[in-house]
Amino acid sequence: MSETLGRPAWLTAARTAAVFDALEAAGGPGCARFVGGCVRNALLGRKVDDLDIATPLTPDMVTAALRAARLKAVPTGVEHGTVTAISGGKPYEITTLRRDVETDGRRAVVAFTDDWGEDAARRDFTLNALYADRDGTVFDPLGSGEADAHAGRIVFVGDAATRIREDYLRILRFFRFTAWYGRGVPDAAAVAACAALKDGLGRLAAERVSKELLKLLAAADPRAAVALMAETGVMAEVLPEAAGLARSEALAALGVRDPELRLAALLPDDPAVAAAAARRLRLSNDLRDRLVAAADGAVPLDAEMTAAEARRALYALGARTVADRAWLGAAADPTAAAGWRRLAALAHDWRKPKFPLSGADVAALGVRRGPRVGALLREAEAWWVENDFPDDRLALLARLRAAAEAR
Repeated sequence: MSETLGRPAWLTAARTAAVFDALEAAGGPGCARFVGGCVRNALLGRKVDDLDIATPLTPDMVTAALRAARLKAVPTGVEHGTVTAISGGKPYEITTLRRDVETDGRRAVVAFTDDWGEDAARRDFTLNALYADRDGTVFDPLGSGEADAHAGRIVFVGDAATRIREDYLRILRFFRFTAWYGRGVPDAAAVAACAALKDGLGRLAAERVSKELLKLLAAADPRAAVALMAETGVMAEVLPEAAGLARSEALAALGVRDPELRLAALLPDDPAVAAAAARRLRLSNDLRDRLVAAADGAVPLDAEMTAAEARRALYALGARTVADRAWLGAAADPTAAAGWRRLAALAHDWRKPKFPLSGADVAALGVRRGPRVGALLREAEAWWVENDFPDDRLALLARLRAAAEAR
């Protein structure tokens, strides 16, 4: 007998009912079902974020039904059958049941169908080929999705190699779902297919690869999945710059659940290599800068540095970089972990002091505009930093005056 999701708030919400009412007004009772992640996560008692709905109604029919119910319809992917409904300010992604007509390893040409089994058969993993009606009753067209979800088995739908050749990103999705939902020994057929077809990852857009990699690294404990990626050669395909797994595994053991910092832990302490990896993966400028700064030891840090030394480093590098390097230091050298943790805690609480002088203070000394103004301010600031940021404007003005008279 099929399970039920119960009556979670997202399922019973008035805004959800409005979407189902609109679709059923056009296609009759039962013409719409929740699908994929929301069903899987609800079954497993995990947080539900995105609400996806499947229906045999075509995109045109879905759009007309939503508009008739005075709901906003956004054509987010009509060529693939997807229309997004906005109800009560929340998006509901509604996709017409599909079957693949043609695939090239990156994208698919689809045809619409009214067969729930055909739609399930084109999905990636059995635990994602689950549906639930508006009352929460679960439907498992393939017959194994519910059991696999509860057992933590990440199993491709049908033949693993066939599923991967349809979209090579499914290799990374296998490791991501293994990290998030997998338990026990990974499915041997899936592992073998991922290893055999890993070269296909080179066909994918870098943005898709990096997004999936960061999702994987965001799992509570991705160590086993990452190790399996390395063992199968997949890691070498997606992150050839990786310098080994030891520091990454140690960082996870410390309880640091930051996917970007976990990525930094996989890279060597070489800012040029970090920058090259960021370019290749098409990472955001902010993440690129973070990885480069974490790998750059130009301003040295030490687990045993004094609080004053740490504050000077924080002023020079910024709190995020010091915290990142402290956690990476703790992961690299467990014997000094206590000191690195203290430094990370100091960085967490750091509020950068504002240098209290400006060009107006230099001008008040009779110094004309020009490079000399900036040089005098930098000299005064260096003295202020070296003396641990004293809250003494008069002393700082005296120092500025002495520097101006000496030049």
